[in-house]
Amino acid sequence: MVEEKKLKVTIQGVAGCFHDAAAREYFNGKEIETVPFNTFPEMFDALETDASLVGIVAIENTIAGSILQNHELLRQHNLTIIGEHKKRISHVLAALPGQSIDSLTEVNSHPMALMQCEQFLRRHKNLKMIESFDTAGSAKEIAEKNLLGHAAVCGDYAATLYGLEILEHSIETNRRNFTRFLVIANSLLASEIGPGESEINKSSIVFTLPHTGGALSKVLTILSFYDMNLTKIQSVPIIGREWEYRFYVDLTFKSIVRYHQAIDAVRPLINELVVLGEYRDFVESKAS
Repeated sequence: MVEEKKLKVTIQGVAGCFHDAAAREYFNGKEIETVPFNTFPEMFDALETDASLVGIVAIENTIAGSILQNHELLRQHNLTIIGEHKKRISHVLAALPGQSIDSLTEVNSHPMALMQCEQFLRRHKNLKMIESFDTAGSAKEIAEKNLLGHAAVCGDYAATLYGLEILEHSIETNRRNFTRFLVIANSLLASEIGPGESEINKSSIVFTLPHTGGALSKVLTILSFYDMNLTKIQSVPIIGREWEYRFYVDLTFKSIVRYHQAIDAVRPLINELVVLGEYRDFVESKAS
């Protein structure tokens, strides 16, 4: 029997980060190996040059909003969206085993995570908040350097991975904190592991419009006529072209035939159109 080859999935951050956890949830039941990168641009460059890699990338958060840098990286690279995953972001306070919250003096994490847990952390005056580059990276550093008196704000997966004791669960201020991740790949690999046409019910596109009155309204009217549901529309300024924008749009639909008709109908009204991916809408049962 031929052993199934592990799927290599690129992530931004170290092992145990939320990208890592999201990848394992999305590919639940499959053998994967995560390949970490420090930055999103480095990750996208690797995906474009190595066709054997799949990537998972955060695109928006219910609290912080859209990650505009990643919208532009998607447009600039020859990659295809093959799926999406929505993950609740829940933080824990973790430290080396045997310590209590009152014995700690410092808490380390990404500035966004510290901000999201500020109400909890402010109640513990002994904890000095120190910013770091990554949530899981903070947990890893505490474990590797045996830093007594230090705690990390991170995910429970990172705490467990690095052998830390979880002192408090769900310390985030707002429990309705979700991040939407996109799964991306080279077009050749996308055709192998992406959804079949019968499964596709969502599309991400980006386009520009002529600088004329009512241009966007006309496009949206046509999409509505063909029963396209706009789940998101995001405008991004075009550098060097004052007051002109690119529009990133997510569409969901019941009929792929009607979707193709809608795209054909709006093409004459659009200057540039790029289909970033056609895939299956998030299905709750994929989450672990």
